[in-house]
Amino acid sequence: MRKDSRLSRMLHVLVHMHYQTAPLTSDQIAQMLHTNPVVVRRTMAILKAEGYVSSGKGHGGGWQLATPLAGITLQDIHRALKESSLFTIGLSDEYTTCPIEQAVNAAINDALQEAEALVLERFSQVTLDTLAVGYSPDGRLPTATDKATDRATGKTADPEYRDSKA
Repeated sequence: MRKDSRLSRMLHVLVHMHYQTAPLTSDQIAQMLHTNPVVVRRTMAILKAEGYVSSGKGHGGGWQLATPLAGITLQDIHRALKESSLFTIGLSDEYTTCPIEQAVNAAINDALQEAEALVLERFSQVTLDTLAVGYSPDGRLPTATDKATDRATGKTADPEYRDSKA
């Protein structure tokens, strides 16, 4: 079964956008993601409608962040992309009148719903600026002294910081 990687791919793009001094074209993003520019435009339009990115047309146009990374959570992007279930475990439906199958499906369904609620709650606590911690835009490997800086606020995130809830 094919995995839906739009969430991770768009998170990747948004963090890269943070470090860009000029807008990124759909072609540039498509090359980064090894996909078609039409797919990029369609997906970026969803994020634009939610106010996370903006676009400009013509020479010098392209996509850029409209909201600072610190103002965007994993859950925001997950919801914007209208991702369906986080889990692709299917329930059996061959013997729907069998009480054992019904009990198995109910137990699996309850566990998946509880797990999904926990994951989405955690997604709501993770802002995109924390994804950039330790990233070095010049391509070298990050060191313990590297810090990610939010261009909008000028604040730096300490790479040594670890959320005590994680």
